[in-house]
Amino acid sequence: MQKKGFTLIEILVVITIIAVLTAIGVVSYQSVNKRARDSKRKSDMEQVRSALEMYRVDKGYYPGGSKGVFTALDVLDPGDGTLLVPSYMPSIPKDSKNASYYYAPVGTVAPFYSYCICGNLESETGSTTCAGVILPGQCNYGIKNP
Repeated sequence: MQKKGFTLIEILVVITIIAVLTAIGVVSYQSVNKRARDSKRKSDMEQVRSALEMYRVDKGYYPGGSKGVFTALDVLDPGDGTLLVPSYMPSIPKDSKNASYYYAPVGTVAPFYSYCICGNLESETGSTTCAGVILPGQCNYGIKNP
C-alpha cells in the first residue's frame, strides 16, 4: 500500500520557486515606487518653473538671490516682498523623502533673466550642470528656464 503525499524534495522545490518569485516581485515593486517618486519630483519642479515664468511675466525678471547660489525653495524671497506663494502657486512642493528643491538665479547681476531649479532623483540622473551652474551635492537633476 502506497502513502499519498509530497516528498521533502518536492516541498523544498516549491518553496524555493515561491521565494524566488516573491524576491522578484519585491524588487520590481521598489523600482516602480522609485520611478513614481521621481516622476512626482519632476512634476513638482515643472510646477515651480511655471510659477517662476508667471513671476517673470509680471516683474520682467526672475526672483533674485546670490548669483549661482542654490537656495531651498521654501525660503526663497526675491527681496521685493513678493513671494511665489501664494501669488503664483498655492505652496512650495515638498519632496516625499523630506528633501528640498533648490533654486539659483543665473546671470552676472540682478535683475536675473535665467535660473536653475534642482532636486534629487532616486532612480535616474540628469545633467550635473544647469545653465552653466554646477548643481550642489544634494541635487542630481536640474532644469533651467526655457
